[in-house]
Amino acid sequence: MLKRKIWSKLEDFKANANKKTLLLTGARQVGKTYIVEQFAKARYKSFVEINFVEDAAAKAIFHDVADEKDVLRRITAYAQGKVIPGETLVLFDEVQECPEAVTYAKFLVDKGGCHYIYSGSLLGVELKNVRSVPVGYMDEEEMYPLDFEEFLMANGESADVVSEAKAAFEERRAVDAFIHDRLMRYFKLYLVVGGMPAAVQKYVDTNDLAAVAAEQRFVIRAYRRDISKYDPDHALRIREIYDLLPSELASENKRFKMTGVVPDSRFSRVEDGFLWLKNAGVAIPAYCVEEPKSPLRLSEKRNLFKLFSNDVGLLAAMYAEGIQLRIIAGESALNIGAVYENAVAQELVAHGFSPYYYHSKKRGELDFVVENAGHAMPIEVKSGKDYKRHNALGNVLADTNYRIGEAFVLNNENLERDGKITYMPVYMSMFIVPDALPDKLIYRI
Repeated sequence: MLKRKIWSKLEDFKANANKKTLLLTGARQVGKTYIVEQFAKARYKSFVEINFVEDAAAKAIFHDVADEKDVLRRITAYAQGKVIPGETLVLFDEVQECPEAVTYAKFLVDKGGCHYIYSGSLLGVELKNVRSVPVGYMDEEEMYPLDFEEFLMANGESADVVSEAKAAFEERRAVDAFIHDRLMRYFKLYLVVGGMPAAVQKYVDTNDLAAVAAEQRFVIRAYRRDISKYDPDHALRIREIYDLLPSELASENKRFKMTGVVPDSRFSRVEDGFLWLKNAGVAIPAYCVEEPKSPLRLSEKRNLFKLFSNDVGLLAAMYAEGIQLRIIAGESALNIGAVYENAVAQELVAHGFSPYYYHSKKRGELDFVVENAGHAMPIEVKSGKDYKRHNALGNVLADTNYRIGEAFVLNNENLERDGKITYMPVYMSMFIVPDALPDKLIYRI
């Protein structure tokens, strides 16, 4: 079984399931159903899955309902005797096909008996028309592809290795050379395999990158089908935006250009397509900010952005055949800066950051800027040997108006510090997490 960090959130849900349901969101194929099934096997005596895609008749549970008790009777009948009071987990899967189910969350919690999880894909797109979201009765957690630390666990890497690297990050010191080399090799493998559970499991079982690529192409085809199914009126344009991800990221400044979709187009004409991909969890936008200063959203420019794939392995699979071994080998002639950046963007989002980038004609451009504990934190990503060349970063750090305490430059070499800049191996992006906020923020006049 692939170990996922979301497991601890499921434990929290079970401890409070008499008060709340859980809505588990995320892009298709990130492992939502699988992890709920495994959790049910480990923590419950009975498990009932109601899948609104595989069993269209299941939608009848919530249609033409006489009263709320009728819903409970129908769920019990559908379970066919599997309901054990207090020991049954019910999963409403692919709930975007039956959004009416969400409106009954409050009643199901109040009635008790079973614990309920809602799960589905494209929920940011499809649940916008739900009649009544049960505020206070539903927690929401988003799942992502495996991050790099989960990828290491899946491949059986020792927890001691990760602990040593984490200690080096926290102490801002170099990692043991053997461990550094080992983790760099794993990171380059991660660039190719990515974090889609099916692809990771295929690699763990076979070590066959061709078989991994086949799994990735299946996911890409599934995403393209989803576009046609859920937004047929704009499917062609959205698919074109999705297919342009590799080439736009490979361009000199990596910014997405409107003319790549519709020549001489205005942003407003194609904005819905970008938002669809973002809300479906298929793409990660990094919007431009005019100043690297908190709060970043105040200087956000919505019409300028980079667009990353939700999974770096899928991005690699969208490039030319045979690129996988060239990436792993670290071929010097291969420009993989965009692949590195995609992996970092994916990691930042999985850890709860909203990634931005900074661009100024006067000062230059920063790959990423994130907000942490009320401060802007620049992050540069370098795949080559000239990782200490970063004019824009130097310009920003020299500006006292921005009050930036520390900046990271992620690269292939071991950790070292130079003033406010910490040069560190790119795999340490797995340790860049938001600072914990205090449990209480009490203020009195």
